Amino acid sequence: MSIVRDLIRGVLAIDPDAPAVEIRGAARTFGEIAARVEGLDAVLNGLGLGLGAEARVAVFMGNRFEAFAALCAMQATDRCLVIINPAYPDATISADIVELKAPVVVAEAADWERPGVREAVRAIGAAGVVMGGEGAPVRLLEGLDKVTGAELRRTAPGVVIEMLTSGTTGKPKRIPLSRASFQHSIGSTVLGEAGEGAVPAPKLRKGVQILPAPLSHISGIARALTAIASGRQNCLIERFNVPEWRDAVVRHRPKMASAPPTALRMILEADIPKADLSSLVGLSSGTAPVDDALIQAFLDRYDLPVLANYGATEFSGGVAGWSLADFRAHYASKRGSVGRLQRGAEGRVVDPETGAPLPFGEVGVLEIRSKQLADPDNWLRTTDLAVMDAEAFLWIKGRADSAIIRGGFKVHPEDVVKALEAHPAVREAAVVGVKDARLGEVPAAAIILAAGAAAPPDAELTAFLRERLTPYQVPVRFRYVDDFPRTSSLKPALPALRLLLSE
Repeated sequence: MSIVRDLIRGVLAIDPDAPAVEIRGAARTFGEIAARVEGLDAVLNGLGLGLGAEARVAVFMGNRFEAFAALCAMQATDRCLVIINPAYPDATISADIVELKAPVVVAEAADWERPGVREAVRAIGAAGVVMGGEGAPVRLLEGLDKVTGAELRRTAPGVVIEMLTSGTTGKPKRIPLSRASFQHSIGSTVLGEAGEGAVPAPKLRKGVQILPAPLSHISGIARALTAIASGRQNCLIERFNVPEWRDAVVRHRPKMASAPPTALRMILEADIPKADLSSLVGLSSGTAPVDDALIQAFLDRYDLPVLANYGATEFSGGVAGWSLADFRAHYASKRGSVGRLQRGAEGRVVDPETGAPLPFGEVGVLEIRSKQLADPDNWLRTTDLAVMDAEAFLWIKGRADSAIIRGGFKVHPEDVVKALEAHPAVREAAVVGVKDARLGEVPAAAIILAAGAAAPPDAELTAFLRERLTPYQVPVRFRYVDDFPRTSSLKPALPALRLLLSE
């Protein structure tokens, strides 16, 4: 039995006229989603090539209604969703389509007009499907209405999503998430609301989830499916911006809302009146480390806990995080933690050279074991440096694979970023290693200034950092920017940033 699939099907059948998704202020119904689930299922079956359960279907996954409906359709029909990120440049998307070789590509009409997309689908002999716009809600694209390719990878047994990583540290990879691990990750969240061991009956609920996280990212997909399986309405934000997020909070009065650390800084800087956020009892944040100073700023300004969490694409979501009860009880003594390991997840910290487990309190490489993983019985070594304590609270200390080796000295960018962001003129910073003929690699920093702040002279900033860092950690250059190149989850895109700082 697939709990998530059955709950989605059940929820869609309760009240076709009930609002399911709001986007740009317009409500779309559960009936409209159900029509697209049935329509896409019929179109795929009509191609006559056995494209039923476990068939690979590539979908342009922007934060739009049609993509949301396609996500529900893939879950409700047990097909494998292959993510295409529409935020990428046209040439990147076209090359990705050719490389992934899915038998069917699904997109809105506007995406089909992007240069190179139709040509890429035609080149591999795949079929094209249009969702939304004029005509039937789901229909084959004229001229791309047959599957003819001989080298297409038509099925992915046991795989629920071929998920793109965020591309923070390099070229995005496509990771297959097993249906069993995904079922455990999403299903356990939904079942947790019903109580231990209970399987909830499908029902509609009044709460509205505000969803700025991208549907091309595991955090967006996990939140969207958890809400729809629980019978909650989603308010989709295509790309995070403070006015739209604020308006959604004021209108829908949620108890919890989510935003990545970059968005939290933008909210603070906008100085939203406390009354506008009075319905909230907390904010959840992930995708990147949440600085303790940022958490304290929300407590001081709004008395709002920021509940950090920790997860990854490979985990099918989060494996650790703060609950509201834990935050109130323990945050003062466990500042900087990403929270406690979730039920069913085990963690340990090991020596990076020998792999030997380290005592509580020592820094090493984090390993995770959980039913959410593709191999639930063995430890998965992450690329994160971490500390754990005896109560299963977890601190992430940086990435083991992003260290800058400056003339033999190791510089962790996270330490430099934290020191930079302590300067009153700095709103956000990002640090990468750039090549150096003498030292091999040296740190360089991109900086976004706080509102109204002037850029401090390099000498002043260097002196400020020397009071907080060792000399080899101090960046050799600073560049002030309006914004960083970013991934779809708003993390700094380090390869593009490295190019920028190498100029």
